[in-house]
Amino acid sequence: MSEKLYLVLENGKVFEGKPFGARGEITGEIVFTTVMTGYPETLTDQSFHGQIVVHTFPLIGNYGIIPSDFESGSVKASAYIVKHWCREPSNFRSEDDLDTFLRNNNVIGLYDIDTRALTKILREKGVMNGRITRDPSSVDLTEIRSYTVTEPVRSVPSNRVHIVKSEEGRYKVAFLDLGSKESIKRELVKRGCDLHILPTLCGIEDVLSICPDGIVLSNGPGDPMDNPEIIAMLSQLRKSGIPIFGIGLGHQLLALAAGFERSKLKHGHRGANQPAKELNTGRVFITGQNHSYAVIPESIDPNIAKESFKNVNDGTCEGIDYTDCPAFSVQFHPGSGPRDTVFLFDKFIEMLNSHNRHAVDAS
Repeated sequence: MSEKLYLVLENGKVFEGKPFGARGEITGEIVFTTVMTGYPETLTDQSFHGQIVVHTFPLIGNYGIIPSDFESGSVKASAYIVKHWCREPSNFRSEDDLDTFLRNNNVIGLYDIDTRALTKILREKGVMNGRITRDPSSVDLTEIRSYTVTEPVRSVPSNRVHIVKSEEGRYKVAFLDLGSKESIKRELVKRGCDLHILPTLCGIEDVLSICPDGIVLSNGPGDPMDNPEIIAMLSQLRKSGIPIFGIGLGHQLLALAAGFERSKLKHGHRGANQPAKELNTGRVFITGQNHSYAVIPESIDPNIAKESFKNVNDGTCEGIDYTDCPAFSVQFHPGSGPRDTVFLFDKFIEMLNSHNRHAVDAS
């Protein structure tokens, strides 16, 4: 008889399944993602730190594990839930199978549960905590409800300052690593940016000592309000005149630094099919996203900024252009998944070029 494993939600609902990957029990915040492919990227996305990830697409693992597609060097998700996992992947680029990869990274896997029913609960009731366990009768629901992810941004990035060189070396960019995706770095390096990777705990002196042409604030996990030191630093960097590009969590932190507000979404946006409308053109782009919080559009001060993108599904803010400083930001992840919005990296380069011309003229 096959081994059984259970998922217990904080509302008492129990799902029965089977284990794969690493063995054990764990509590986490349960979120769902709607991507059909890209599970290696999902697993290595640091924005999932402390979360139990559920895939809505029923078959996962069929093309194996491809390290060159990883978004970081480790897995930060607490556990992984799928309907079916493929035991024998087929792909010429594959270097491993999903079960082995999860075991090697100590990530608990749960399969053969009704992921559709689970997703409907999360969609209707909102994100909730849960526990993966061998004995559902032993679970304390009060303990599950009290679980929270603490200081996720401090937990994900490296504290090592290093430089990622480009071939051309045209621009020097200070890259604040809050739990970034490798695809973002690749797009910047491709455009001639030498990236000075700075850890979360850096100060404004660390940024300014580089004498950067521009600053990039990466994506990352958690509630942006949990990072008061970074928000305070960004409020000063906004006054530096250095071009700033914020992505994901970086977008939210930049907004908070400008005095705007954020709210937690009911079930978040996670997947590669999120429609974002560019407000000045009316064009809709398909984007990849992974976040639980959003900037409140009504809190944006029209005297210093304007909303640039809006989510077509629920009207949440997807981008901000600042008018009081050379900065812009987006909630989605350009260059990760759908490539509709990679032009935003070109927009950042144009901002760097414009700023450099103005600096020369001023001198």
